[in-house]
Amino acid sequence: MLCDSCGKNEASLHFTKIINGKKEEKHLCDECAAENHDFDFDNPFSMNKLFAGLIENIQDSQVFDNDIRCECCGLTYEDFRKEGKFGCSQCYVVFKNKLDPLIKGLHGHNTHRGKIPSSAHGRIFLKREEDDLRIQLENAVKEEEFEKAAIIRDRLKDLKIKLDGYGE
Repeated sequence: MLCDSCGKNEASLHFTKIINGKKEEKHLCDECAAENHDFDFDNPFSMNKLFAGLIENIQDSQVFDNDIRCECCGLTYEDFRKEGKFGCSQCYVVFKNKLDPLIKGLHGHNTHRGKIPSSAHGRIFLKREEDDLRIQLENAVKEEEFEKAAIIRDRLKDLKIKLDGYGE
């Protein structure tokens, strides 16, 4: 797809803007995206800066200890928030407690919900149902809804039997 602005380059950025219920889609190349006034980024346009902006929006209302530092590469969480990328693979471990709410805020959940291989289809759906039921059970117990918790516990037992039938 060609850029909506210059009509020459291949569009690499596709976004939808909704203002007062009016939907507008734009498809821009890197050069036109850098010049577009809908984005408040320095040139050249950077996806890392876009991601960093999303982090800021999601976590502005949350209070974090931003002084945590990765012992492997020295990156602080504040540096990650500014740059939008990690310095090494160990950062994922060091900042895990901060990443879970961030990923959930970006995706609506923090569990991969991608395509399922047809050979594993049934078992994976049962595992997802089991995970959902465990969360429901925890919530029911927290809310002291013990009758509801007992029903959920029984459903979990039945589900465990089905899962055992699939094998590992």
